[in-house]
Amino acid sequence: MLKDDFDDHRNISDNESMTITMPLEPQKEAKLNALARAKGVTPDELVTQAIDQIIAEAPDSTTGKEPTRSLRGLLAKYGPAPSAEEIDRNRTEMFQNFPRTDI
Repeated sequence: MLKDDFDDHRNISDNESMTITMPLEPQKEAKLNALARAKGVTPDELVTQAIDQIIAEAPDSTTGKEPTRSLRGLLAKYGPAPSAEEIDRNRTEMFQNFPRTDI
């Protein structure tokens, strides 16, 4: 996982860089170092190349989160809510023939 488990929502400008710290098992670290030596780059450069490839292959929709809409915004297409009087009138109409033998 990335530092803070993705909870760090700060925006990084083009002039800043992001540092990623992650645990790496000794076997994976040795394999990463050997692969970097074989390619003639540092382990940091090798990881940067891998990240660049992942980002290049990612669809554009992952670059930003779609803004969330409030419940009011989601229901706006249905128009204004009924008034208290309209609710009372509808309730009266709905229950006018309701049997009330249990009272």
